[in-house]
Amino acid sequence: MSITSRYILRNHIGPFLFGVILVVFLFLFQFILKSIDQLVGKGLDTWVIIQLIALNTAWMLVLAVPIGVLFSTLMAFGGMAASHEITIIKASGGSLWRMMTPLIISGALLTAGLFWFNDEVLPEANHQAKVLMIDINRKKPTFSIEAGQFSTAFDGYTILARQVDSVSGNLRGVTIYDNSKSNSTNVISADSGVIAFTSDYSKLIINMYQGEAHQFNVNNVKNYRKTIFSQYQILINASGFNFSQSDINTVSRGDREMHIRDMQKIVDESMTLANSAQQRIQSVYKRQMDFIKGTSYRKSEWQESEGTSSDTSYAEAIRRIQSRVSFVRSAINSDLSQYNDYSQRAKSYIVEIQKKYAIPFACLIFVFVGCPFGIITRGGNFGFSAAITLGFYVFYWACLIGGEKLADRGLISPVLSMWLGNILLGVFGLILTIKINNESMSFPGWHFFKRNVMKIIDRFKKK
Repeated sequence: MSITSRYILRNHIGPFLFGVILVVFLFLFQFILKSIDQLVGKGLDTWVIIQLIALNTAWMLVLAVPIGVLFSTLMAFGGMAASHEITIIKASGGSLWRMMTPLIISGALLTAGLFWFNDEVLPEANHQAKVLMIDINRKKPTFSIEAGQFSTAFDGYTILARQVDSVSGNLRGVTIYDNSKSNSTNVISADSGVIAFTSDYSKLIINMYQGEAHQFNVNNVKNYRKTIFSQYQILINASGFNFSQSDINTVSRGDREMHIRDMQKIVDESMTLANSAQQRIQSVYKRQMDFIKGTSYRKSEWQESEGTSSDTSYAEAIRRIQSRVSFVRSAINSDLSQYNDYSQRAKSYIVEIQKKYAIPFACLIFVFVGCPFGIITRGGNFGFSAAITLGFYVFYWACLIGGEKLADRGLISPVLSMWLGNILLGVFGLILTIKINNESMSFPGWHFFKRNVMKIIDRFKKK
C-alpha cells in the first residue's frame, strides 16, 4: 500500500468512527426517551437495562455504518480539497480513481461485514430484545405505599397506612380492605404493621399488631363477625412483581427477527401455495368455459332436444345454471383471496430479504457519492459535512420507506423497491466521480448548481 493510500485511510478512520458513534448516540438517546416510561419505576436490575440497550444497539449500528462512510468521505476529501492536497496529488500523476481505490476496497469490506452482521447477528439481537421487552412490560411496577393514600396494586386488596417508613417497612394506622372473595368483605385495622415481600417476590406478607378484623357476608348482612387480635398476618399473592426472563424459543419471530434462509423458506412456501391457488382458478374457469360451450342452446333448441314446450322446465334449467354460476364464483373468489394473501406475504418477506442486501451495499455507494461531492464543495468542517450527510441519508431513507410502501401496494417490484435508493445515488455518484476525475463538469444543471447552490454553500461555510 502506497503512502498516499495510507494517508487517505488515516484521514477517514477518525471521521468514520466519530460519525458512527455520534449516530448511535442519537439513536440511543431517542430509544431511551421512547422507552423510559416502560423502564422507570419497576425496580429493574441495572444489568437488565444494560442488556436491553446493548441488544438494541445492533440495529443502530446497521444504520450508522453507512452514515459514517458518507460522513468520513465528505469530511476527508473536502478537507483535502480545501487544503489543495487533491491538486498536489493530481499534479504528481495521481487520479481520483487511484485516491478512491483504498476507500472502495474498505467500502467493499464494510459491505461484506455489515451484510454478515445484518443477517446473522441482528435477527438474534432483535428477537432477544423483543422477548426482554415483553418480560419488562409484564413486570408490575415496584410496590410502594404512600402515607395517607389508598394503594390498589394487588387485585382484591386495598391498603391504607397513615404513616409509612419506606426503609424498614413499618406502618402506623393500617387498614386493609379485602375484597378478594365475591361473597364476603373483610376490613382489618391495626395500630401498626410490617410489610415485606418473600424472597421470590411471589407473596406479600403483612404482619399487623393490636387491631381488629371485621368480616361480613354480602348476601346476608346479619352474618357479621368481629375479631380482636394482638397479632394478625395476611399473605397476599404478588405474582408479577418479580422480574423473570422467558425462554426466547417460546416467542414467535417476526420478519426482522429471521435470517435470510428462514425468510426464503417462507417465500418459497407462499409462492407454492399462491401458484396452487392460481392453477385451481384457471382449472375451474377452463372447466366452466368448456361446459358453457357444450351446452349453449337457445330456448327453442333446448325445448326441441328435450321434446317439450313447457316454459317451466326451461326456467328450472336456468335456475340450476344460476346456482352453478354462484357456486363457481364463490369458489373462484375463495381461491383468489388465498392467492392475494400468499402473494402479499411473499412480497413482504422478499422486501425484508432485499433490505438485508441493500443497506450494507450503501457503504460502497456512499464512497462514490462522498468523495467527489466533498471535492466539489470543499466541505472539510464538521457542521457542513454533517448537513450534507443528513440530506443524502434522508433521501436514501425516503427511497427505502417509499419503495417498501409501493411494493406492498404492488406498484413496483419488491427487489426494485429496496434497491431504488442505491441505484439513484449510485448512478449520481458514478457520473460525478467520472466528471471530477476528468475535470469536465459539463453535465446538465452544473452551471445552475455552481451559480446558486455553491453560493449558499460558501455562505454557510463562512458562517
